[in-house]
Amino acid sequence: MNDIDKDLLKTIADIDGDLEGAYNIRKNGKGIERKVTENVNIVTKTDVSGIDIFVKENTKFEIVHIPVIVTESGLKDVVYNDFYIGKNATVYIIAGCGIHNDEHADSEHNGVHRFFLEEGAKVTYVEKHYGEGKGDGKRILNPVTEVTLKNGSEMKMETIQIKGVDSTERITKATLLDNTNLTINEKLLTHGSQYAKSLFELTLDGENSSSHLTSRAVATESSRQEFVSKVYGNNKCFSHVECDAIIKDNARVTSTPEITASSVDANLIHEAAIGKIAGDQVIKLMTLGLSEKEAEEEIINGFLR
Repeated sequence: MNDIDKDLLKTIADIDGDLEGAYNIRKNGKGIERKVTENVNIVTKTDVSGIDIFVKENTKFEIVHIPVIVTESGLKDVVYNDFYIGKNATVYIIAGCGIHNDEHADSEHNGVHRFFLEEGAKVTYVEKHYGEGKGDGKRILNPVTEVTLKNGSEMKMETIQIKGVDSTERITKATLLDNTNLTINEKLLTHGSQYAKSLFELTLDGENSSSHLTSRAVATESSRQEFVSKVYGNNKCFSHVECDAIIKDNARVTSTPEITASSVDANLIHEAAIGKIAGDQVIKLMTLGLSEKEAEEEIINGFLR
């Protein structure tokens, strides 16, 4: 790997030097490095491009890295990754995609990740997206995440779009069975003429299932963002959706909620707030010696932390 590769991996997956645990690194549509452990096996798919990740039951704690980097202009990469998490296993999965494009053709990565959690399994999943490069070719990322939570399992997701992604459509679908919990924290930053759409579809089928979805978004310049959440409560369950966005310049953000209760014991809540940076916050930071631009950047960074 060259310096560009290493910088991308550090940005999207905090990889800086040797890795512990299992990992699979994909570059320009091909796997280039892999390591398995006693509790985590990674197998290349034979029918489509992608991998199957198997975590043994009762695994106490494992870290798995599965980053993707794209440095070839004009490449359209599609990958299908399936995660099979054994009963009562606990695992921390770090994914993400970074695109470096110095040319004129568009570079694109579409990743489909499916998670199957057995009873009592616990997963923390972190996915970061990032684009860079001097070329006018677009950097396009379209992630799809599908989650199935069996009885008593839990999943925490953190999805972050750092910057530099020209176009993205992010789809997350989940089915929750009895006594399960899904927590999702989304953070998005767009600038220039970038476009980002997030679609969440959560189906709470199980008794005492719960979901918590939080989105923090900042749209600047002429960028556009769409947030769509669909929550279906089909049993005694609880779901809370919170979408907060800051807009600057000529940006536009749309938030569309849809909550459907099919049980009298379903408790579904949706909250949304979109606005500009408060002037008194800017003034307060300027009194500490920051310029107006620096003050706004500090507020945005704090909002997305």
